[in-house]
Amino acid sequence: MPNPDSLPWTGDPEADRLLAHDPLALLTGMLLDQQFPMERAFYGPYLLQQRLGEPLDAATIANYDPARLEEIFKGPPAIHRFPGAMAKRTQELCRFLVENHGADAARLWGEATSGEDLLARLLALPGFGKAKARIFVGVLGKRIGVQPPGWEAVAADWPSIADVANWEDVVTLRQQKREMKAAKRG
Repeated sequence: MPNPDSLPWTGDPEADRLLAHDPLALLTGMLLDQQFPMERAFYGPYLLQQRLGEPLDAATIANYDPARLEEIFKGPPAIHRFPGAMAKRTQELCRFLVENHGADAARLWGEATSGEDLLARLLALPGFGKAKARIFVGVLGKRIGVQPPGWEAVAADWPSIADVANWEDVVTLRQQKREMKAAKRG
């Protein structure tokens, strides 16, 4: 069962280790993986931690001054292409974790009783639609070893970050995504 020391998605060894060892970093990276290069999205939690000057903590971020958090997201460099919106979404995500999971991101999936339950828990998160939730089920199952019964049936059945086992796979995935978008356009 996977339990990686690193998730090689950013090109930065420290950021990759953070993703593998910090559930909030992993969840935040997935949140940021939208309209932004995936390696930069998953690097975002590392930048956020560096700028906060302490380990990521859902309660701390949930209660952070929103204007100050937006400034942190703006950088430079910006944590996301849309720093204001993503600072707000990150704070909403952390508030949700505080209110519903004792500020512990790992409880979100650690207490899931089935793949369907896991998917429902992810769909309840601010900023997580069906595709993002299904991709994250795949990340948890394929990369982290979180495999409640039926997880494979609800995980994304298309190429995603869940299929990236090494840095070279990022390039392959990017090409697959381009091809999928081109096929949709006709």
